[in-house]
Amino acid sequence: MTDRPNLAGKTALVTGASQGIGFAISEKLAAQGAHVFMLARNKSALEEATTDLKEKGYSVASFSGDVSQYENVKMAVSTCLETKGSLDILVNNAGVIDPISLLAESDPDAWGKAVDINLKGVYFGLRAVLPVMTRQGAGTIINISSGAANSILEGWSHYCSTKAAAKKLTEIAHKETANPDIHIIGLSPGSVATQMMKKIKASNVNPVSQLDWDSHISPEWVGEAVLFLCGPGGSHYSGTDFSIKTPEGRKAVGLPMENTADA
Repeated sequence: MTDRPNLAGKTALVTGASQGIGFAISEKLAAQGAHVFMLARNKSALEEATTDLKEKGYSVASFSGDVSQYENVKMAVSTCLETKGSLDILVNNAGVIDPISLLAESDPDAWGKAVDINLKGVYFGLRAVLPVMTRQGAGTIINISSGAANSILEGWSHYCSTKAAAKKLTEIAHKETANPDIHIIGLSPGSVATQMMKKIKASNVNPVSQLDWDSHISPEWVGEAVLFLCGPGGSHYSGTDFSIKTPEGRKAVGLPMENTADA
């Protein structure tokens, strides 16, 4: 791995932090000294995840809430500021793959909920945090992106559309902020071995669902990429979608070229 940044004294907020990618990111940030606030909808899973990291000696706290509700995101940001006095890192990770279905057969309410979480959740995070980082004069926002932002995949009309729109939010936020010390970056990890991916595989609806399990990367690799983007190397990618699907991206982070995902 590349040299990891020293995050002692930094405060981070990670959404969708109770499991999978969000949990791995939270652990990586905390291991480097950051105080991490973990936000997720599932209260019991969030409490279990927070307890796990506290037992490992990390400085973490949790805030149960739904990113599709702006007041929940705003309250989480306020809690960070009231507790630690600053918010240095935001990782907009929360996202859903439901409803996996053909567009003509999709449930309109479920489709709209995906928009609320995958797109509006990212907007709400940006809206709540950008004024804070502007006042501070510095900060890093990482929006977890996807190759789906540039793809056409059967059964994923909601996911492809919202990820494409979230990618555009990254670009616009970077352009509007125009501060070289505030980095707003998309991170496209590729396929990751998580519970979401198990649900995708069971659907057998498109080529992604038909991938062999050992082709998926570990969530810890995504955490390593977040650490890289929170360090000096991240500034080069502000306003872009940084991918660890490519050899160049993996080399920059210091990841192996071959996948080592757990089944």
